[in-house]
Amino acid sequence: MHHFFRIVLTNILLVVVGALGICHAQNSKYLVIPKSSDGIGKLYMGREISQVMGWQGAFWLERKERQKEERTDLLLPLLNIVPGMVVADIGAGTGYFSKGLAQLVSSSGTVYAVDIQAEMVKMLTELVQQSGLKQIKPLQSSLTSLPLPRASLDLAIMVDVYHELEYPDEVLGSLVESVKPGGRVVFVEYRAEDSQVPIKKLHKMSIAQIRLEAQQQGLIWERTENNLPWQHVVIFRKR
Repeated sequence: MHHFFRIVLTNILLVVVGALGICHAQNSKYLVIPKSSDGIGKLYMGREISQVMGWQGAFWLERKERQKEERTDLLLPLLNIVPGMVVADIGAGTGYFSKGLAQLVSSSGTVYAVDIQAEMVKMLTELVQQSGLKQIKPLQSSLTSLPLPRASLDLAIMVDVYHELEYPDEVLGSLVESVKPGGRVVFVEYRAEDSQVPIKKLHKMSIAQIRLEAQQQGLIWERTENNLPWQHVVIFRKR
């Protein structure tokens, strides 16, 4: 009898899922759903993955108002970076933060500036040439993995990037493999809990969602900083 009810329940669920237009992607971690205006139609751990901001929007990363709006000057001092560290700026874009990271690690350190878009990597290469910050190493990633040496990073940071990863489970897993034991992984995301933050819904994340997804990879929550006007800074350590 119990077996009969399980079959009936399963069939009901399949009908509901079909009616909603939801189906499993090739990777069972993801669901394909009807695409929203700002999403890609792919669900991971309860959230729809957002569209990527294309390289054509690079000017927005370098806008004059950014420091005042986001207080970007307050972010890097939270991370306790010292000369000689090896860090990664994932989704580095134009290198807005890579420059500051390079100054903190100094010439004895390394900043891997990683982006998936070839056009952004070209901008990063030009930044190195123009600034002379040779400790910045531009790299292009794939959709599912990062071209970083295993267990090499003291710290990795993703600023307004993680919510756009088409394969967040695979990319974060690849990143964790690249972090040294005891190294840190930092998520900077616009606050989903705050309706006053003037950013589209799918480009925000809650602290609870960040922790849920990070802990899937065995990362240990260390602390959350909320002194930025628009963003959470959520810091984890690798076991």
